[in-house]
Amino acid sequence: MEYSAIDLHTRRSQIRIVREDGTIVLDRRIETSRAALDEVFGDRPPMRIVIESSTESEWVAQRLEQRGHDVIVADPNYAAMYGTRSRRVKTDRRDAAALAEACRTGVYRRAHRVSAPARQLRQQMRVRQHLVDCRRRTINLVRALVRQDGRRLASGSAERVVARLDQLALAAPLAAAIVPLRTSLVQVTALLAAVEQAVEARAADAPTQRLMTAPGVGPVVALTFQAVLDDPQRFGGSAARASAFVGLVPSEDSSAERQHKGHITKTGPRDLRALLVQASWVIWRGRSQAGAALRTWAQTLAVRRGRRIAIVALARRLTRMLYAMWRDQRPYHPPRRAAAMAA
Repeated sequence: MEYSAIDLHTRRSQIRIVREDGTIVLDRRIETSRAALDEVFGDRPPMRIVIESSTESEWVAQRLEQRGHDVIVADPNYAAMYGTRSRRVKTDRRDAAALAEACRTGVYRRAHRVSAPARQLRQQMRVRQHLVDCRRRTINLVRALVRQDGRRLASGSAERVVARLDQLALAAPLAAAIVPLRTSLVQVTALLAAVEQAVEARAADAPTQRLMTAPGVGPVVALTFQAVLDDPQRFGGSAARASAFVGLVPSEDSSAERQHKGHITKTGPRDLRALLVQASWVIWRGRSQAGAALRTWAQTLAVRRGRRIAIVALARRLTRMLYAMWRDQRPYHPPRRAAAMAA
């Protein structure tokens, strides 16, 4: 049996194929394209192929699997996989050689491969977030230009910003300058309205509705949470591992009797982490009875550690609660006492 590894890059990738005894069969650089992959692997007997998890890894893995190969999408953070690579000299060819040896010996750790529905949902939520960011930046630019003319754009919803802008008596040169921005706002707002309708329709399923019973959680947070985590079973049922994946656990530098915990790790999906922090602010500022216990717990913590730390801690606890609700298929139930949240 032959073993292969691909050091995958956007334009060109390094390939190495070896036999069971480590003899090199092929070591070459190819274009990162379907045609080039088919040329190398299309007529070869089934083999095990290791590639690092990356932006391109999923389509490459699917293409190779269609040709009958066993593809391992490996976790690039697993240091043992690069045991044969020199730290002082790093090249694509050396990386491919280390991956091929890891493939041959089985020294690798599989990365989670996101399901097709989760990938589609991620794409939908990322498009929505991109449109939101575009509108926000455009509004900020309009506000800055208007202020330079000695006027102010009234506060209000982003959906009504064009109407508020039209109410201002702007000088002719400034009015002409912001015409493209106004047109952009109209178009982006219309696109966002259509995307939001699709999000609302997607959020009608039972798992999303259950997550939305938690305080501070709406369709965007619930859908992004499912899209990013993909499968509750991937964390072995551990809510703590789920919050660590999101990057909301403290970093730690401890040895012997010395223990030191620092800021949160901020590893993993930044968009989801930001949404969970926003949801925590909603709970903090809210008045709902459902969020009373969480709010009291966070406020008690804020007295000792400060408000910002309390909000991040609340986001971490909210992550674990959402994961448990998703895993157990249960809606949110407020704790009977705020003290119960201190555990």
